[in-house]
Amino acid sequence: MSTFEKFNLPKSVQKAIDELGFVTPTPIQEKSFAVIMSGRDMMGIAQTGTGKTFAYLLPLLKLYKFTPTNTPKIVILVPTRELVVQVVEEVEKLTKYMSVSTLGIFGGVNINTQKKAVYEGVDILVGTPGRTMDLALDAVIRFDETQKLVIDEFDEMLNLGFRTQLTALLAMMKTKRQNILFSATMTDEVDAVLNDFFDFPEEVTLAASGTPLENITQVTYNVPNFNTKVNLLKHLLETNESMERVLVFVNNKKISDMLHTRIEEDFEGQFGVIHSNKSQNYRLSTMAEFQEGNLRGLITTDIMARGLDISNISHVINFELPEFPELYMHRIGRTGRADATGTAISFITPREEEFKVEVEVLMNQELAIADFPEEVEISLKLIEPEKDKQPIKFLMKKQKLSGDGAFHEKDKKNKKVNLGGPSKTKKKTHGSVNRNMLKTRDKKRKDKNK
Repeated sequence: MSTFEKFNLPKSVQKAIDELGFVTPTPIQEKSFAVIMSGRDMMGIAQTGTGKTFAYLLPLLKLYKFTPTNTPKIVILVPTRELVVQVVEEVEKLTKYMSVSTLGIFGGVNINTQKKAVYEGVDILVGTPGRTMDLALDAVIRFDETQKLVIDEFDEMLNLGFRTQLTALLAMMKTKRQNILFSATMTDEVDAVLNDFFDFPEEVTLAASGTPLENITQVTYNVPNFNTKVNLLKHLLETNESMERVLVFVNNKKISDMLHTRIEEDFEGQFGVIHSNKSQNYRLSTMAEFQEGNLRGLITTDIMARGLDISNISHVINFELPEFPELYMHRIGRTGRADATGTAISFITPREEEFKVEVEVLMNQELAIADFPEEVEISLKLIEPEKDKQPIKFLMKKQKLSGDGAFHEKDKKNKKVNLGGPSKTKKKTHGSVNRNMLKTRDKKRKDKNK
């Protein structure tokens, strides 16, 4: 069995590893170590929960040499404030017996406090692109001694609109440095930045993008609308005792607050909600409460949960299906880690069926459709976003339909998956549906004006 001993780490780092109880490196840690030690630029493609943080920290700490300067030797950029806090904690664990000063910087707090901390000296800097850029423009942070740059969750940074800050920071740094990048997915935009700023990076891939984890059971329910989704989620929480550590994903802040309010009606104090409108202290304390087992679940958006190390998740609920299939893969990767098993449940409305097909194409497998529980009330009431975005289609219970009813037809349609990739026909149909909806809307407006 492979152990960390084979990395021949400095005694101070190995002692910290031993105290943490870690014995065997993960595959991404094994694959990355030699590449980073060689000094070459590296691009790592790996999903959440694979040990990416230690994959770059261990070789960097082995290569680290103390110099009596106050500017950072290692710069680590991550997309969110929560991830800054998490990475700083990991660095501090590994450098417990080293003379290393680590600092985390992010927006939303007093910048003068962070300036003072930088002036006191920093060896390893962990920050979000925005705040790092602010301090660099003020000449508070200098990159004269920066030898190693790590960019983690790179694809998510680009999704959040940080490309300008990233490219500016890359341009500020000296060219003789080692670049290490980790991304859950490989996109054209990621590739473009690599071509501009990286020097023939070696690719380290843990698994092909879109490969499903075999120890995750994936189930979907056909659900007509938000209110019925709420009823179904409450039913599952009431009847399934194994749902003890649950992550519920939604697509935006408004829906997350609405859902939390409804869940609180029957499960008061059992669920937390985190999104970018919540204060930093609230978000960190809620995360801590969940990690310590004081909360049964978290309702969150992709941005807030991206990259966070949340352990022992029993169930991932896609209350809303993401528009990009790669995000689906990232979400379900929160459960079923290491040798554990997990369950991913997705609630799918008629307008989300297109997203479901794209997920199936990416994974090259169909998602199982579970029977809708008879005891769950099907609501006919739509919330405002649903009135704007989709025609009214209601899910009917099977036993109430005779012959091939609407539900059966939808069920059959969902089982027919073109695994060859999205087609032009699909896009054309989607566009024509939108045009028909627009015509209907315009006609209603004209009738109303009359």
